[in-house]
Amino acid sequence: MQAAAGFGGWLIDYAEHLRAERGLSPQTVTAYLGDLRAFGQWCAERGDAPLSTTPQEVRAFLSHRREAGVSERTVARGLSSLRGFYRYCVASGRIDDDPTELVKAKEIPRRLPQALSRQEVDDLLRQPDADKPSGLRDRAMLEVAYGSGLRVSELISLQLNDLELEEGFIRCRGKGGKERLVPLGREARRWVEAYLGRARPLYCRRANEPALFLSQQGSPMSRQWFGKCVKRYAAAAGIDAGKVSPHVLRHSFATHLLEGDADLRAVQAMLGHARIATTEIYTHVDRSRLRKVYDRYHPRA
Repeated sequence: MQAAAGFGGWLIDYAEHLRAERGLSPQTVTAYLGDLRAFGQWCAERGDAPLSTTPQEVRAFLSHRREAGVSERTVARGLSSLRGFYRYCVASGRIDDDPTELVKAKEIPRRLPQALSRQEVDDLLRQPDADKPSGLRDRAMLEVAYGSGLRVSELISLQLNDLELEEGFIRCRGKGGKERLVPLGREARRWVEAYLGRARPLYCRRANEPALFLSQQGSPMSRQWFGKCVKRYAAAAGIDAGKVSPHVLRHSFATHLLEGDADLRAVQAMLGHARIATTEIYTHVDRSRLRKVYDRYHPRA
């Protein structure tokens, strides 16, 4: 990895810190480093040095990004990236003061996750042609994604030895490499078993291949491919493809569990959330459902 302008080797050291010590995913590390490189480039164009920056310059950089049309969420992430880096530099003795300490982020309204209706999920899952090996694989992947609420990175990283089909569980590795057991429902198990028996052997190109889901070339599936796959089947089901993504399947999993009165702590464990507050975002209800609950249970409704 090349060092960004003005950061020298410190950016390389910080990237290793994010990966090895904080255990962040490659995608998160890439996003943080992208923010830092953007700041380094901005400083270079102004003749400033990022390792001796000031709170005023940090604020000016954030304003510059807003004026360039960057979303407020991305601006906020940029500040978080800078804050993490400068705290690391202070802790490492490279600088004395954190220039982001006095810079406050704008409050961003919490964005509620989108979720498909149960009927939309059913329509989506029925789209792959299970008479074809590729369709059988796709159906199995969709069933596992919705049936277990996995992140797409967790789904494509599954290995054969992560399956505990008789017990009805799968083992997955989440953010920071943390491992957890997640229930695998009856339908998902059925489709995974069918894929293992009829499709995966056709795609497997080497003995002892560990990856569970394989492409037609025999390589592990990619997150980009699965994202396109979900949108293609959503369009075929008559669902707005812009509304659907692998993460929406995860949202739907959590929302439908909580609508069925599942315990919030249990859902937190299944999703692999470190904080219960992250899971609580799924407890939102629409007005019609709120009205039905009130009418049914309140003694003076």
